[in-house]
Amino acid sequence: MRRFSITCLVVTALVAALSGCAAPGAGGQWTKLIDAGKGIENFNRVDEANWSVVDGALQATEGGKVAAYLVSKASYKDFMLRAEFWSSDDANSGIFVRCQEPGKITDENCYEANIFDQRPDPTYGTGAIVKVAKAPDPMPKAGGKWNTYEITAQGTRLVLVLNGVKTVDVKDDKLASGPIALQWGRGTIKFRSLEIKPL
Repeated sequence: MRRFSITCLVVTALVAALSGCAAPGAGGQWTKLIDAGKGIENFNRVDEANWSVVDGALQATEGGKVAAYLVSKASYKDFMLRAEFWSSDDANSGIFVRCQEPGKITDENCYEANIFDQRPDPTYGTGAIVKVAKAPDPMPKAGGKWNTYEITAQGTRLVLVLNGVKTVDVKDDKLASGPIALQWGRGTIKFRSLEIKPL
């Protein structure tokens, strides 16, 4: 009887261990970088914009002569990012990932998930990764409403989902890891949620 109990304990322990081994494949936990406008302490400011918390959202409505950014203090490699944002019709904004130079954000040294309904050339407007993957035709519009962006970066694969619709699924090996940046370039942009999960 005692030998049977010990066998049961060993089998139970093995099952638990195997279950634990499977867990990492499911990915990490979600971490809130911004939640109801709170979380600006997770970012550094680059250039001038009037970032502030208004009605539970982190927003910017004006700035200097050049685009301004909130750049995450942490760096990320493979992840899924979810953002809830509101943009005015004339907004020029974006979510930049895997940035290489935290003090100098560009669409050359980061991947930019664009938010720019009035981009003169809509090829890389809202729903695109600038200079990497084109927006669908017709280009989706984000202005005047709350939207969700889901951005997945895993190895060389980049996927954008805007309001439940996949707009980009592409491979690019230029950038492997780096901080995240939120842009104000023109108009009004608001972020009420931003969360990330490592993959």
